[in-house]
Amino acid sequence: MTDMPLQSDSLEIPGRPFGRMAWSVFGYALLMAFMFLPPFVVFLPAAIFHCGMRNGRRATWLALLIGATIGIGVGVAATSQSGATAADLRLAYGSFGSELLTLAIPAMLMLPLIERSVAFGNVLMAALLVALPGFAVTELASRAFLGVSHFADQFAQFEQMKAAVIANYQHTPGIPVEAVDAVRRSMEILTNFLPALAVISVIVFFVLSILMFGRLRAWGEFRRTREVSASAGVYLFRNLALPDWLLFAFVLSGLAPLATGMLQKVASNVLVVVLFLYLLQGLAIFRSLMASIGISGLGLLFAFLMLGFLSFTAGIGPILLTIAGLFDSFFDFRKFRRKDDSNESHTD
Repeated sequence: MTDMPLQSDSLEIPGRPFGRMAWSVFGYALLMAFMFLPPFVVFLPAAIFHCGMRNGRRATWLALLIGATIGIGVGVAATSQSGATAADLRLAYGSFGSELLTLAIPAMLMLPLIERSVAFGNVLMAALLVALPGFAVTELASRAFLGVSHFADQFAQFEQMKAAVIANYQHTPGIPVEAVDAVRRSMEILTNFLPALAVISVIVFFVLSILMFGRLRAWGEFRRTREVSASAGVYLFRNLALPDWLLFAFVLSGLAPLATGMLQKVASNVLVVVLFLYLLQGLAIFRSLMASIGISGLGLLFAFLMLGFLSFTAGIGPILLTIAGLFDSFFDFRKFRRKDDSNESHTD
């Protein structure tokens, strides 16, 4: 791992005029305000990372404060104009609070790790550990100050979607009753894992943002120097490697069938999240192997399409990838590389 010099915490970075930096901070604030609105919230951490690397942490806190104020104000105003009720407005406040506590604040706290080019998997897991309390704080604060439950609203929305899906299958000619029952059972199972799905969405957002930030940093470095340093490849998807301590979470959550009541529900949701993380690591291993044998571009697209097709038809693709991700801590499947392999010669 290559360490990079830390950014200054002062508002003005040496070598940059204050006026130019002020415009940069304001521009990032507007970008963050835009990112607070769905569906662009997926790249909110990327905007924070990029602002932090350009302007420093203190300036990024200021940009986030301005951006959050503008974004929440615009979002609530749009909700009000759509004829929403008072309860809908309170839920909108809760939703923006969730974005702030589970995406924006964790991204800000990850800036020191990003500046030092800490490994992809370590940054992801650190962000997740910071984001998890954000879910609890959002729920408790929404109940205490807004009189609404953020999780209960998500549960109600899922129940509506579930009813619509089942009704669609029931009224579609030619679908047997057994298939409708299978869909109903699947939706009932998903209901038990709604908390895990919320956490998985945050994981996906951070993975995509880290990938985007890595690409933007590498492009900016190439534009300035016409070269790309080794540290620029840290945040390629193929380099996603989860820390070994996640195995303990897998073992402990794997005991969920032996538990009862709330403990079983919590352990089951933790297990789903851990398995999803290992699935991501399995995909990263697959991507690394494709790069090692020189497959890129259309060949890489075809490889992933075939992987998706086999997963959809046979159903064993995700299982094999998850197993590969789980055992990567023991065998390091990414050691196989060609001598002429380059970290930047392939796209992720």
